[in-house]
Amino acid sequence: MSETLNCDTPPDLTSLGQRLPRLAEALEGTGDISIVAIGSSSTFGEGASPGNGYVDKLATALASRFPGRKINMHNAGVNGDEAPNEAARFKKEVISFNPALVIWQVGTNAAWKDYFLDDVGAAIIRGIDHLSKTNADLVLMNLQYAPALLQKDETPTAATQEMLRIIETIAAAHDVALFRRFEIMRYWHVKRGIPIDQMISNFDGYWLHQNDWSYNCIAQALCDSLAEAAVPD
Repeated sequence: MSETLNCDTPPDLTSLGQRLPRLAEALEGTGDISIVAIGSSSTFGEGASPGNGYVDKLATALASRFPGRKINMHNAGVNGDEAPNEAARFKKEVISFNPALVIWQVGTNAAWKDYFLDDVGAAIIRGIDHLSKTNADLVLMNLQYAPALLQKDETPTAATQEMLRIIETIAAAHDVALFRRFEIMRYWHVKRGIPIDQMISNFDGYWLHQNDWSYNCIAQALCDSLAEAAVPD
């Protein structure tokens, strides 16, 4: 299928549910803007060809959306990581960059490997507390819509459903922006009829990781989300 297949997404799905005042302030200023993306293989870019992960594509999209501004993207993705270790990495790999925005992709490995999900939820809350003491906005990114996280009828596994619920509940309780990657990708597949193999790579036999097409589309959707949420008062 063509790499140019349209991946437009309704605004109600891309809305973050919160404004991003620190990013808005940074965009209105004149200095360099630092954004850190932390997470696991989705952030690292597993499944993509070099330079085609969502972080790389988001950097390109933001540079186009905000020409004349210097936006430095820092990729703190580690394959196989999850919230407890990611929160522990915040001081050295996130806060040290003095970011205006942190994008925290979380929950996939917990649901896939069926961890103790409440422990993951507690770690997300710890991470939110760490970042609340900084001058950074936070966007939580939930799971990808992928066969490894679904049952045979393409409904979410019990662990996937619970992890999605935990992330959404925490985001709402702590007034944190939420990028609903799972719902966006499900819309592409279910409503738009985009095949799974257009969105998910099976290079390792797991049917878990995104591919060039869907990383690019997620980056475009996230760029739209950030631009909307960073409009100054």
